[in-house]
This record gives sequence, C-alpha cells and structure tokens, in this order.
Amino acid sequence: MANLTFQYPVWFLGFCVLLSTGYALTLYFRDKTFAEQGRWLSVLLGVVRAVAVATIAALLLSPLLRSLTQDIKKPIILLAQDASESVGLAFRKEGSAERYRNAVEELRQVLEKDYEVQTYSFGDSVRQGLDFQYKDKVTNISRFLHYAYDLYSNQNLGAIVLATDGLYNEGANPAYLGNPLSVPVYTIALGDTTPRRDVAVKRAFHNKIAYLGDKFTVQVDIAAQNAAGTTSNLAIYKVEGEGSRKLQETPIPIDRNDFFVTREIILDADRPGVLRFRVVAGAIPGESVTANNSKDIFIEVLDARQKILVLAAVPHPDLTALKQSLSNNKNYEVSVEFVADFKKNVADYDFVILHQLPARTNDATGILNTIETRRIPRWFIAGLQTNYARLNQVQSLVSIRTDGRNTNEVQGRVSPEFSLFTLGERLAQQLPTFSPAIAPFGEYAVSPEAQVLLYQRIGKVDTRYPLLVLGEQNGVRTAVFCGEGIWKWRLFDYLQHQNHDIFDGLIGKSAQYLGVKEDKRKFRVNLPKAIFNENEPVVFDAELYNSNYDLVNDPDVFLVITNSQKQEFKYTFNKSGRAYSLNPGIFPVGDYTFRGSVNFGGQNLFYEGRFSVQPIELELYETTADHGLLRLLSDKFGGATVYPNDIASVAQLIRAKESVKPVIYNTVQNRPIMHLKWLFFLLLGLLTLEWFLRRYFGAY
Repeated sequence: MANLTFQYPVWFLGFCVLLSTGYALTLYFRDKTFAEQGRWLSVLLGVVRAVAVATIAALLLSPLLRSLTQDIKKPIILLAQDASESVGLAFRKEGSAERYRNAVEELRQVLEKDYEVQTYSFGDSVRQGLDFQYKDKVTNISRFLHYAYDLYSNQNLGAIVLATDGLYNEGANPAYLGNPLSVPVYTIALGDTTPRRDVAVKRAFHNKIAYLGDKFTVQVDIAAQNAAGTTSNLAIYKVEGEGSRKLQETPIPIDRNDFFVTREIILDADRPGVLRFRVVAGAIPGESVTANNSKDIFIEVLDARQKILVLAAVPHPDLTALKQSLSNNKNYEVSVEFVADFKKNVADYDFVILHQLPARTNDATGILNTIETRRIPRWFIAGLQTNYARLNQVQSLVSIRTDGRNTNEVQGRVSPEFSLFTLGERLAQQLPTFSPAIAPFGEYAVSPEAQVLLYQRIGKVDTRYPLLVLGEQNGVRTAVFCGEGIWKWRLFDYLQHQNHDIFDGLIGKSAQYLGVKEDKRKFRVNLPKAIFNENEPVVFDAELYNSNYDLVNDPDVFLVITNSQKQEFKYTFNKSGRAYSLNPGIFPVGDYTFRGSVNFGGQNLFYEGRFSVQPIELELYETTADHGLLRLLSDKFGGATVYPNDIASVAQLIRAKESVKPVIYNTVQNRPIMHLKWLFFLLLGLLTLEWFLRRYFGAY
C-alpha cells in the first residue's frame, strides 16, 4: 500500500492551483489569437497550461510516495547430524543405518513445509549438509552450538534438532555453554546406553620428544566393564614398517566389573627419528568391541640435546634464574659449575655462559683458550668479580673501561635498531619497568660487528651505554651482558604477570641465537613437525639459496613421498613469494620418507627427511552413549529428547512451541514522486499538446 505525503503543509497546494490558474488566465483570457476558432480553444489551452504549471509547482513541494511492504520470514530450524565414528558403531544391525537415514530425510521434508530448514554435520568440523558416513575422528558438540549462536542469533532461529549419542571428546561440555541460546534444542538420542563387556586402552601418556640413548616412560590407562573374573594382558610392540616386534608383556587380572588400572612402561630411544609403538590389551571372551584394545603412540627421538654450561666465578642468584629459564626448553641440558671446582672438559659443551668470568681471582685462561680454539659460542655476564681488563681481551664486541668498584642501578631498554632476531612488543614495553640490575660505572665502546639489544636506562634517563650486546667474533657467536642481577628481572616478571614469559623470552631468544648451528645448505625442505594426526594435512615449504644466500625460486622443486609399502607419490611445489610451498593433503596412518630435488645452476640438489601420521582413536575408547547429557541439554534450552523410533514426533513438538512462529518484517520506503517516470511523460504530453494546438491553429 502506498500513500502520498508532503514535506510542506498540504494547503500549499492551493497556492500552486492559484498560481497556475492566474498564469493561464493572464496568458489566454485577453488573447485574441484564436478568436476565429471560438472560445473553446482558448479555454482548452488555458486548462492544459494550468494543469502543467500546477503539476510543476506541486513537484517543487517535494512530495513523497510512502509505501509499506511486508516480508514474512519463516522460522529457521537447524537439523544437525553427528558424523563421528562412535555414532556409526551404534548402527550394528543390518539396515538400521538406512532406516535411520530415511527417517531423518522424512523429518527434513516435513519441516520444510512450514519452516526454513538448514542442515549441518559436525565432528572434526562443522559443515553444511547431512553426512551419514560417520568417519569423523573426534566429536565436538559445543563447537556446533557456538557456530549456531554466532551465525543465527540475530535471525529468526526457531529450534535446533541435534542427532548425536552424547559423547564428546573435544571442546567444552555442551550443557554448560557460555553463549545463551534462546531457542529450544531437541536431541535425537543415538547409540546404546547399556554397558557391554569391554576392555580398552583408555589413554597412553608420554613425552612427544625423547633423546637418543635415553629411556622414557609411557603411562598406560586400562579400563574394563562387566569383565570381572577374566584376565587380559598388556603387550607393547615396536612397529617397524609392515611388521611389529613384541617388547614386553604383562598379565592384567580384572577383579571387578568397573575396572581401571594404570601401568608404567619403560622404553628405550634406541635410534633417531620417529619411533612407533603399539600398546595392546588382550581381548577377553565375549568382548563386544575390540577396536579400542590397542593404541599407537609416536615418539620423536632427537639425535642430540644441546648441552649448555653455566660456569661461574662465585655463587650467585643469577645462576638459578638462568638455569630455570633455559631448562624450560627440552632441547637444552643445562649444567651449573664453579670454575674453582670445574674438572670436566669444556669442549663437551655446545654453548657456555661465563658468569663474572674472567674473574679477579681466577681468569680461567685455560678454559677460555679451549673455548676459543673449539669455536664454542659464549655469553659473558659481567659483575663485581669480573676482571674487566681481561674481559676486554677475550672478546671484542664491547670495551668497558672501569675499575669495577663503582656501579649504577640500570634497567634495560630494547634497541629499535637491533635486527639479529625479533622480540615481541610486550617485552619491549614491559622490560624497562623491571627492577634494576647492577652495571659498572665507566666508559663503553661498542665495536662495529656488534649489535646492541639492550641499552642502559639509569633512573629516568635513557643512555647509549650498552647493557646486552650480541654479534659474531671471528665467526663465533658471542654475547656480553654488562651487569649482574638479572635474577630480579625473573622475580619481578612473576610478581607482575604470574609467569616468567617475558624473562624467559629474552633469555631463550638470546640463547637460541648464540647456540644455533647454522645450516649452510642451499636447498632445504621443511615440515612444521614430524608427527601429524590422521585428520590434518601435511604441509611442506622449501627454500633455495643462490651463492650469496639470497632466496630464489626460479627453478621448479619436486617432492617424492614414499610410504612403508614403497609406494611413491610425486608432487611439484608451488612458488610462494621467494620460496616454495606444498599442501599434498591428508595421508593415511603410517611412516613416510620424502625426498626433495631441484636443479639449480647445473647442479642437482637433494633434501631428505621423514614424517609419521598417527591415528586418532578417541571415538573408539568410549562406546556407551550418554543420553543423560542429551536430556540435560534439552531441558536447559526448553526442548525434548526423542529416540530414533520417534523421530517423526520432533515436527509435532516444534509446532506445539508457541515461540516458533514466523516473523513479519514491515518496511516503510519513502520515494520522491519526482522519480515516477509517468509524471515526466504527463508533463511532456500536456506541454506538447499545447504547443501542437498553438502551431496548428496558427500561433507562433
């Protein structure tokens, strides 16, 4: 429906009529041009002119055509299907999966008559459409409910129909969502709540990384239901290619129906790379499901742990702070020694921190000569015991002219020119507020091959005196911290933030720069990790350097992936920026090797590596459906729980809900009447008619 409104008082139209009438009378009342044609022609021309002028004048009042449109939005019903493996296990009887699928499709068709139905499947991810393959490796019910809230909370969402067995192994408990869903949730309870006789390896706890030659512990949780009086056994196998070798076996007597036990297993990291072990709980008579009796674990064995020596002149709180910070990195093995008692060979270490050495009482000449001869990265930390004249001789990054007796309390200010590695903005902002360290008063000179990471802030004055300097000395990475008392930084970090992230970040980044073994290979293929889950893609990137070690990606780079059956899969890298990238997708569970190759400058370059894909077996370890959770979820949001035989009743339950109603949206639209095309043609017709009559009857 449309009506006409004006932006000025309606009675202004009277002025428009008077104006047009007066104008027409003035033009035609005393005009004798058409006297021979009779009075009718002048009257007709006057009326045409009056109507045209009145219309134009009325348009100057900016009349609006107001229209009201109604849009009826049906309620949206979300129909979501759990596509995880545990649901598929519920349809053991022949034909039950097909009958259930037909029932869900019929429900969807019935609901579509009155509602807008959107279908989804969830498990590993949330996706549109109903998936009845039941191949997802995890179940995350709360992710779908969050998705529904984020996408439909501002729309006419009527209800959610959730078909699942109530088992979830990722995400939060769906019954305690933080997002306030304001629509009823109807749950279709799938699966069987009857506990069956079953033995399962519930969990296997282990470190992801071990070091060559070490022993590591695997903690295995074994559970059994309705199996009292039986005996299982726990066996450990080492999987090698297509075969496996039994390492250990121990009996597990089950003495009650609700049985749980934890066993610890000690294994050897006997070779570098990814080791695959299989933990197996032996089947018992009458067991319903045996797929959850075994679990594969993958351990990445590194061929070397970087050994760091913290060598000190005297006991000091800095030593504990350094050791605690560096020990957070599992790739570091940190030892603290005092120079007076040090009997070991410093050449056995990959990186040395010299605290207040060389000292006034012990200049550690022999140790420093070995460090220099073996080109071991070193980090000097100065203090009250330091012999500064000798320190200036054994390193060339910074020269400190001081007697060592006069000191300043200084804080650290991050240098904006530092470029050896990146520090976060949080560290740069927070570090200048930390408790002050102690630095010697004197004259400082930084060599050109050094870069200053921290400058000294004395009180509120930012100076150009260096506090932490890093660089290369004769090709060996070296650092000098011109002070002591960094233990106070670690305590202050915890006092302010309840963690040591800022302090550990500073120490860790510095140690990583100093201790890294530079890779001079011109061609490299990289993986973000060595062990992938079976539901995540394996992503590669590659780098190619010219003789100046500039990144180039002119030639094509090829990759061959080989599985344990010696099958080869060939790929070509995509060029990305100045490097290469490749996403070959998801691989089956197993061990793989890869070989990258490129021809550059007439030379064939190769890079080899390995990775493993581990199974996700979460869906197999809990097979008893949790319908109690579904009832709790439906009760909380005002819905109901039904069983597969009563799926058709869901439509009736939704119709009975008074809140699930269409929403009428009224839209008022104001449009200037001047935009109507027929008005233009009306005016054009009137003025053309007047012009034609005047010309036809002899007026010009």
